[in-house]
Amino acid sequence: MSKLTDKVAVITGGSRGIGKGIAIAFAKEGADIVFTYLSNKEQADITVKEIESYGVSVKAVQVNIGNEDDVINLANVVKETHGSFNILVNNAGTIGKESSLVDMTVEEWDHTINIDLRGVFLTTKYLIPLIKTDDPGKIINISSELSIKGRANFTHYAAAKGGVNSFTRSLALELAPDILVNTIAPGPVETDMILADMDEEWIEKEKDIPLKRLGTVEEIAATAVLLASKDGNFYCGQFISPNGGAVFI
Repeated sequence: MSKLTDKVAVITGGSRGIGKGIAIAFAKEGADIVFTYLSNKEQADITVKEIESYGVSVKAVQVNIGNEDDVINLANVVKETHGSFNILVNNAGTIGKESSLVDMTVEEWDHTINIDLRGVFLTTKYLIPLIKTDDPGKIINISSELSIKGRANFTHYAAAKGGVNSFTRSLALELAPDILVNTIAPGPVETDMILADMDEEWIEKEKDIPLKRLGTVEEIAATAVLLASKDGNFYCGQFISPNGGAVFI
């Protein structure tokens, strides 16, 4: 039997990048999938077809996770479609525009915090009542290595992801043993967003780590499968960082 047979997973930001990789990895292990996307319905439809090819059910829901009404609607869709579910992956986020703190606009700060931290709060708050707790339930929050080591001109992003780390630890204490909450904090990963938005000089700089390469989406997804399955049943409140040696935890 596959590791996630008869499970239902809800994944925010699941149409592309790491979220898509996790959705596909879960589908390969037998999980039915509900994922959110922000605006690109064409990309979401492509992802739906890829997930369906593994013989599981899948539903894509358009959601701005920083918007409370959107998240309430997501919870209603999950309840109407499945009644309950087993695994929540809080993946959706934004890296924000690179800017020194002095030059950063309040709007840019608020936007990053709204999506990367408030969005995790909203999604978790409204979906917790639907998580089945008998196996136990799982919540996996996607943070970043930058939440530990920081980076100049990304104070908004690092602060938001640092908040996710603390949110995970406190919520893990609140929900265990019925629901296990953990964080995955990827290092530099080769995604379509990175390849499209960053120049070659930036990408080469990201490779300046002990493993001398970017990580793959599949390597991050494998960690998510571990935490989502029975193999992860002794992980609680943990910070796991597949980062190629970019930072030692």
